[in-house]
Amino acid sequence: MKYGSLILEKKEFVTLKRLLSLAGNHKDAARKNSVLRLQSEMETAIVSDEEDMPDDVIRFNSEVTVVSGDGWENNFQLVAPTESNYSNKKLSVLTAMGLAVMGYAKGDVIDWEFPGGAKSLEVKEVKQVKVESNQIKL
Repeated sequence: MKYGSLILEKKEFVTLKRLLSLAGNHKDAARKNSVLRLQSEMETAIVSDEEDMPDDVIRFNSEVTVVSGDGWENNFQLVAPTESNYSNKKLSVLTAMGLAVMGYAKGDVIDWEFPGGAKSLEVKEVKQVKVESNQIKL
């Protein structure tokens, strides 16, 4: 990990904790395990003020490119569940992929258990997208 642990912005940390507490009741074992793993990683996360957030860290509204060793690549924008729109490549933070990448940085390699099996992903690109309001709609 580039920064030693996840890095989360203070308001996003609080929002994410709230979302995860609501999402922990899934029957799907892989998704439930993803929620539990992110909750565990958040216990040691670096929580920063907005102005101290590195530009290469994945957060709400970031545009992300991840690749796997087998040549698979995915581009998406990480969003709150209410903003999710698969056809516009807006992926909810509560999907397995969203849970896997939140708080990681460009260059990090993430080993994660997805519904289709374990995958090792490298974060190739992170771009911050400014939104009109810094409020995250739940």
